[in-house]
Amino acid sequence: MMELIIDLPVYMPVLKKIQELDGINVHLLPEPAVVARTLPVAEIEHGTVLLCTIPPENHAAMKNLELVQIASAGYTQLINQGFAQRNIRCCNALGVFDVPIAEWNMAMMIHLARDFKGMQRNQQQKVWDRSARFQDEIRGRVVGIWGYGGIGRETARLARALGMTVHVLSRSGLKPRHHTYCVPGTGDPEGLLPDRVFGMDEKDAFLRSVDFLIMAIPQTGSTEGIVGEAELRLLKPSAFLLNPARGPLIKEAALVRALQENWFAGAALDTHYHYPMPPEHPLWEMDNVILTPHISGSSASPHFLERVWDIFFENVQRLRNGKPLLNELSAAALTGK
Repeated sequence: MMELIIDLPVYMPVLKKIQELDGINVHLLPEPAVVARTLPVAEIEHGTVLLCTIPPENHAAMKNLELVQIASAGYTQLINQGFAQRNIRCCNALGVFDVPIAEWNMAMMIHLARDFKGMQRNQQQKVWDRSARFQDEIRGRVVGIWGYGGIGRETARLARALGMTVHVLSRSGLKPRHHTYCVPGTGDPEGLLPDRVFGMDEKDAFLRSVDFLIMAIPQTGSTEGIVGEAELRLLKPSAFLLNPARGPLIKEAALVRALQENWFAGAALDTHYHYPMPPEHPLWEMDNVILTPHISGSSASPHFLERVWDIFFENVQRLRNGKPLLNELSAAALTGK
């Protein structure tokens, strides 16, 4: 009997499918937690599979544990918790936010190209202005995607559908993505959509080529501050920067100065340096900046729970059948290497 311990809000359509499987027993924990906590040993000790946001502090009591499925793409809560040493497999929720973040990217590119902020100001001030800057198109523009994971791939698909040219900057080149969760019909699983792929030794040429630069890499020790003054000065004066990834990928002082001095045309920023951004921060007041409060993709998304449970259901079946799991983390990742 496979014992499933569920420490997450229920998505009933998938829960029903799981309960229909033979040899499955489901135990729903009351009041699912988003912080680490100690749980009664009697409730968890026989668990084979755990679905959670953060594992319980006393997960070592789960002597039969084989799989931990978390509900976030980030997995710092799993690092150095002893799972690799116990040969417990762990999977994250990579892919659940690809669609909403890619749609945010498209919306922001259109907003920036057509100066929607300017149109909104005109509406508030009752100004009738039909200037050419409100009538631009993104078709034919070059979108440069720094990183080509799920968010980059879905952005590329949408951009190509709107007639844009797609350039990608990738550390390891483009490869097919297997055993990674992808909403059906989305993304670029085979890595075939980009018009041009740049290696890291071609970074300068990549930055000079783009009309829109979209950051789509994770924040790690090696990527924090990866964009500074030198990189920002390579952008065209007409280019725009979008950052739905992580604020600290871009050096704060360099970004503020670049936007104040108009090194490039503007930015849309969904990830930030402070949470919340303090009201005195200069980015709030800039006419060439759109700020959104880290909502391009979040657990409040209407499809978040459905997609997390879809991954969980698929992984339960794969575990039972000895097949590769979706979004499985390596032992090196689980030890922070």
